[in-house]
Amino acid sequence: MKELSEFCKELKKDFTPRIKDTKKPVSFWSEKDILNKKIVDAFVIILRTRGCSWALKSGCSMCGYFNDSIFIDVSDNDLITQFEKAMDKYNNQRFVKIFTSGSFLDDKEITPNVRKKILTKLFETAEKVSIESRPEYITDNKIKELKKIIGTKTFEIGIGLETADDNIRQNFLNKGFKFNDYKKAASILKKHKISLKTYVLIKPPFLTEKESIDDAIKTVKKIKNITNVISFNPVNIQKNTVVSYLWNHKKYRPAWLFSVVEILKESKKIAGNIHIKCDISGGGNIRGAHNCKTCDKEYLKTIADFSLNQDINVFKKLKCNCKEMWLDQLDLEDTGFGSLINMYG
Repeated sequence: MKELSEFCKELKKDFTPRIKDTKKPVSFWSEKDILNKKIVDAFVIILRTRGCSWALKSGCSMCGYFNDSIFIDVSDNDLITQFEKAMDKYNNQRFVKIFTSGSFLDDKEITPNVRKKILTKLFETAEKVSIESRPEYITDNKIKELKKIIGTKTFEIGIGLETADDNIRQNFLNKGFKFNDYKKAASILKKHKISLKTYVLIKPPFLTEKESIDDAIKTVKKIKNITNVISFNPVNIQKNTVVSYLWNHKKYRPAWLFSVVEILKESKKIAGNIHIKCDISGGGNIRGAHNCKTCDKEYLKTIADFSLNQDINVFKKLKCNCKEMWLDQLDLEDTGFGSLINMYG
């Protein structure tokens, strides 16, 4: 939808990078993840690049990761310097994730030379490296070149599909690609034995709570035979986005954690052995997925435990009186959309 695309672009017109140092990465840290069906420490690096090329054109309605970008070209030397600073804290973790707030395979964001140097260095010690890319940058020739570096080790590429519904992805999210583009990229990865992680959004703007639950579950049904990992991402309120605009005007509430749990339980039943996980940015506060202040911490911990252990039985112990309010919202929101927006934020 042209209007949404223009609005996404309009919201960035006065954007000025908060940090302009092109020699320092956004962040790096260690976290728990799964490697070869075992819980391990994974090292995470976020490089500060020019930003997602799609965000520079207009961008997605919910994505504010461009706020960590420079919006000008970053030299190869500076990107390597960022990488080296992060690697000073690297403790030979066997699993490394490297992100750019955009697409690692976009030559305008990460040149082939930088990409080769980074991956060559990482695969000296790491058994698995994970990156992210939009589907248009996943080409047969590019993956062939990467395979020369990867060898027999594990390489994972994450694609932000968000939903299998083209109407929602285009007219609510302004993602700029179709489900068939995702499937084409997936087939290239499968051909070259590259692992695919698919990001699925929870609570896109303009959907009710119940609609968002249904959409996430429908998406899992459509991708379960395509992807190796499904990573759910509940929307959180990020600056200079359409979602932020709606939230400020009390037209949007991030997902309830009850909804997240419902989606995870049903998805695991549908997807079977596929690894299902959920990363919740800003969880437990009004700008992220939340219930009430009483139960948020326990729900977030249990969701994190499930993401590692894949046991839906962990959710059986969860309970809180605020669940009745969530159930009321599911029943009433179709007839009074927005009327329940302020319940627990």
